[in-house]
Amino acid sequence: MAAPRRPSGGGLRRAPQDGRLEEINKEFLCDPKFSNEKDLEEKLAVFKEKYMEFDLNNQGEIDLMSVKRMMEKLGAPKTHLELKKMISEVTGGVSDTISYQDFVNVMLGKRSAVLKLVMMFEGKANESNPKPSGPPPERDIASLP
Repeated sequence: MAAPRRPSGGGLRRAPQDGRLEEINKEFLCDPKFSNEKDLEEKLAVFKEKYMEFDLNNQGEIDLMSVKRMMEKLGAPKTHLELKKMISEVTGGVSDTISYQDFVNVMLGKRSAVLKLVMMFEGKANESNPKPSGPPPERDIASLP
């Protein structure tokens, strides 16, 4: 008898994490500190999706390698030292990983952390510059820099 197939993409593993992040989102929605934030529920939903995308090990924390992957995906690779500095800025220097609470606090906060700027840049870049599909156009010697 064949073993049952599991869905690809970690669907079963993501369910508990999705629930934990949703609980944290509810805490932010009830927090009077963020009551003036416009479209808070929509923003939290976007933050949750982005966070889950870069939480490679599904442990509820974004580690150094996850931040490295995120920066490379955005076309802005960083050294390990730069990545550690970014994580330290987000966590206040108390952790080597970024928790979802830290992530949301940075994204909703008034401070312009590097991570926040990168995430905003990614959103603007995706909406204004769709990636071209198909092979690149032909070039001749005169068009080279």
